[in-house]
Amino acid sequence: MASGMQHKNAISTATEGLIQAQLELYHHSLGYVKSAALRAAAELGIPDAIHRHGGVATLSDIATETGIHPSKYSHLRRLMHTLTVTGIFSVEGYDDDAGYKLTLVSSVLVEGGESMCNLSPMVPLLVELLKLTMLFDIKVWFTDEQASAMTLFEVAHGCTPSEMKAKKGTGGIFQAAMVADTNLVMEVVLKEHMGIFKGVNSLVDAGGAHGAAAAAISKALPHVKCTVLDLPHVIAGAPTSRDVQFVAGDVFEYIPPADAILLKWILCIWRDEDAVKVLRRCKEAIPAGGKVIIFDGVVDSGASQNVILKETQVLFDIMMMGIDGVERDEQQWKKMFVEAGFGDYKISPVGHRSIIEVYP
Repeated sequence: MASGMQHKNAISTATEGLIQAQLELYHHSLGYVKSAALRAAAELGIPDAIHRHGGVATLSDIATETGIHPSKYSHLRRLMHTLTVTGIFSVEGYDDDAGYKLTLVSSVLVEGGESMCNLSPMVPLLVELLKLTMLFDIKVWFTDEQASAMTLFEVAHGCTPSEMKAKKGTGGIFQAAMVADTNLVMEVVLKEHMGIFKGVNSLVDAGGAHGAAAAAISKALPHVKCTVLDLPHVIAGAPTSRDVQFVAGDVFEYIPPADAILLKWILCIWRDEDAVKVLRRCKEAIPAGGKVIIFDGVVDSGASQNVILKETQVLFDIMMMGIDGVERDEQQWKKMFVEAGFGDYKISPVGHRSIIEVYP
């Protein structure tokens, strides 16, 4: 009898494991649906609609504010249900009386919110059909000899991301997203990590695009002379500024001298050998007491228990793989710093990225 019960329990455990495996497999496979639902909410302006209603809005309020067609009211309910289950919004009450509220996540998708940081331009950049379809060609890229000589993006779309932006005229979307990201990052950095600019009287934001980071530094620290260096076609679209000087150039060839060189979220787009070339140019540009300030990812080595942090970092790494870029761990960063001729560094984590101060 005992052996029969043990056999029955073993079968039960085995079938429970199968069902759990199926559940987890489907959950992972449907991850793109979560992303698409988030993009729909951002594009429809649902966070703004809730914000305009004082932070609580019914389905009827949201439908009216966002111009949703009456025939789609029941589908809006389903979308909002998904977005509350996944943590984008919260809800109190039931049916037509349910009140939807912003969460920490959706609060940064609001125009004119409390922090004045609106990340909604980042959502369509991250949740983009071109990026999704690019990832469907990983098998070909890994196994086909001809494809292996190209980037994953080129395999999927037949051109580089820059060429695609020029073809579709989406460069403005990219720049708006980068400005949104920079505004939030700099708000945090200038409140919590102001010490990184101690002793800095001049700074060059290398690859700084339209100068959002330099403008924030200049506003907070008027004594710091801020310069932005980027490619001529990028600088051509930059706004005029009395506080920030814009210089057209190539970070691989020359970086103007300054006490500090800022590299925000750009080294990840290059392979190690190219990133080292840029770091060497930075070393040439700074004095003996100067430094390079890097805002970029430092992939967690396993010490952190924050699953969302770990997953976000490795997901970014897969995205960077599409353009032959890479997200690096501390040892990979250290190896590059040594190759570029630097002697020391300091890492301060800030969300999924870190501030890395590198010294000659």
